[in-house]
Amino acid sequence: MEDMGMSANFWTGKRVLLTGHTGFKGGWLSLWLQYLGVELSGLALAPQGSPNLFELAEVGRGMHSYIGDIRDLEFVKSVVSDVRPEIVIHMAAQPLVRYSYLNPIETYSTNIMGTVYLLEALRKQTSVKAILNITSDKCYENKEWVWSYREDEQLGGYDPYSSSKACAELVTASFRRSFFEEQGVGLASARAGNVIGGGDWAQDRLIPDILKAFEASVSVNIRNPNAIRPWQHVLEPLGGYLTLVESLWNDQKQFAQGWNFGPKEDDAKSVSCVVESMAELWGGGASWNPVQGDQPHEAYCLKLDTNKARSALNWVSHWNLTIALDKTISWHKAWRSSENLHQFSLDQIKEYTTKLKS
Repeated sequence: MEDMGMSANFWTGKRVLLTGHTGFKGGWLSLWLQYLGVELSGLALAPQGSPNLFELAEVGRGMHSYIGDIRDLEFVKSVVSDVRPEIVIHMAAQPLVRYSYLNPIETYSTNIMGTVYLLEALRKQTSVKAILNITSDKCYENKEWVWSYREDEQLGGYDPYSSSKACAELVTASFRRSFFEEQGVGLASARAGNVIGGGDWAQDRLIPDILKAFEASVSVNIRNPNAIRPWQHVLEPLGGYLTLVESLWNDQKQFAQGWNFGPKEDDAKSVSCVVESMAELWGGGASWNPVQGDQPHEAYCLKLDTNKARSALNWVSHWNLTIALDKTISWHKAWRSSENLHQFSLDQIKEYTTKLKS
């Protein structure tokens, strides 16, 4: 893992607190951190829905799991006091755009005040040395242009989810300047593209909707076939987060800022391109059709500029979109075949880390 700035023994024995560990990205990162040998604790709501990655891949068996609400300040303080983390990665969030239209208060309270409560608890915890807040590529004020967004672009957001993530970025910057800089604690934020991979059953997400339809042998309905997104396998940004945390640990001043982790330019594809590729990989006459009628606003074009991460962190994308889709479908078919998903997931992580070393 040396080529991305990740050393083989850095993580061993580190006390790490991961919020949102019962979710899709959090579940994958939990497995990776366990693989790296950390002393891992997680803070999150109970796993949502059934099936879910956390239970199927037995994510919780190699970590301490605290189940509760990030919006409960006293609960957050008690977990932080109990764990005494050296590294904190904050992923707990309401992550869905369309859900945010129906539940704006929940979205804002979770994504903004949940972040405030965690940082408030951490600023009084002397064990902490590095904190990473995971926000979103949607934190940028989307101009619907063809250029990729850089880290210094204007923050904004049309829908409640996107604007809540922009607010979380502002909260992070304020806490960094007001408290953590003088304490010598590195606080950074990370913005990733649309992640895909095995074990995602979230409502109103493209890949789960496609797989559900293909499984039922029906044509999948696509809302915005021409929308362009920075698609990437979930392990891609997670590798970036791990690289950033290690750099942040070693140099709090240089790396305590916002960072983009997205795919290569060629993998910012339209929704129609993704569904057509998945139909081909799935086989069996899988098909799709566009949804007619008005839909809630979603960005048409969104791409990330990752030059800063490439130059300062030596981070690059390794699995292109074709590989990412293939790994996603193979995981899903392993689930359908009742394979050991804990081991299957670890094998994909091991395969990815082997790619990093090559």
